Amino acid sequence: MVHAALEAYERRYGLLPVAAAAAIVLDHTPTLDVERVETIASDGRTLAETVRSPEQMPPFPASTVDGYAVVAADTAEWRELLGDVLAGQPSGAAVGPGRAARIMTGASLPPGADAVVMFEDTEERDGRVRIKRSVKSGDNLRPPGIDLEVGQIVLEAGTPVGAAEVGLLATLGLPTVAVYRRPRVAVLSTGDELVEPGQPLHPGAIRDSNRYALMAAAREAGAEAISMGMARDDEALQRERLRAAFDAADVVITSGGVSVGSRDLIKPLLEELGTVHFGRIALRPGKPLTFATVGAKLAFGLPGNPVSALVTFEVFVRPALLKMQGRRRIHRARVEVTVEHALARTTDRTEYQRAVVRWQDGQLVARSTGSQISSRLISMSGANALLEILPGEGQVLAGSRVPALLIGEIDTP
Repeated sequence: MVHAALEAYERRYGLLPVAAAAAIVLDHTPTLDVERVETIASDGRTLAETVRSPEQMPPFPASTVDGYAVVAADTAEWRELLGDVLAGQPSGAAVGPGRAARIMTGASLPPGADAVVMFEDTEERDGRVRIKRSVKSGDNLRPPGIDLEVGQIVLEAGTPVGAAEVGLLATLGLPTVAVYRRPRVAVLSTGDELVEPGQPLHPGAIRDSNRYALMAAAREAGAEAISMGMARDDEALQRERLRAAFDAADVVITSGGVSVGSRDLIKPLLEELGTVHFGRIALRPGKPLTFATVGAKLAFGLPGNPVSALVTFEVFVRPALLKMQGRRRIHRARVEVTVEHALARTTDRTEYQRAVVRWQDGQLVARSTGSQISSRLISMSGANALLEILPGEGQVLAGSRVPALLIGEIDTP
């Protein structure tokens, strides 16, 4: 009976290659609608419009130092001081031969002047100033438009907004900006064995770590995370929670309940509520990953083992969330690394092994984080890379080059 059920399950859900499964996910992933937000709060979002400069930057010739505004060709030994020119104030009286104006960094060059001399290269006495070095026209000046010209493209649509981008938007005088909406992600943990962190463990119980980890991963990817709590292995209860999740969110993530056991209910429930596009992938860890759509909304049934849940999130869910936000680059950086020691490989599945990558003698070197069993969550803590080990016989030998997805910062020597 068990074997018959397993055979039916495997016929229903063929083992899909990783690349094919990833393509299916992205083919069904929409880009979300656009909203305007205040520029001051736009960091972490993705631009939904191409931003052009409405004016020259800077709009006037400005001093880049504290000093004296002068006429470069003036040969007078001593020059009469006309006063101070301050940043943000009118540029003052015209400067001509035999005259100079004290000027501060960022201030507008007064009429007639064509250079600025630093205080250190001058001598001031009795309302006059002597220039102690040769001066060329344009010295210590930032001419109009050197930063930006009128109509120049400043930021392309699809650009992630960081600190520099917020600064540019403010410089252009834009109080609001068009960005893609953040996806709302509802996360549900399933299983009779789960208890909340902080609760005592009864025999056979484990604490629910997946919901916490997956919500953190969703937020790191720019999404709004919604907790749907835990649902025991009860069909009616899980159906109710799933429906509530689809009402609340653009993306629904579950963990657990996607294998072949009699208490694995997520696959049949997603079949009932929408369309399941695949239910098994040739990946370790994460073989029973399930992807479905319910209308325009996405559903990811992730495995219950903690490492499997986070690895499949990295490979399949994170790129989808970034695409929904209009990002042009949705995949982690992919590099070639040299492995320090031999690595096991499977004969039928691509494996993403957790590792620490570092620079050594001018190349990227990788070391495994230890045992790669999918329940050992500590193998993800501190890992900054997923080594992509293709299926085959034998081992990946020490010194071999393998591809890796960078999921964290690389330590410098």
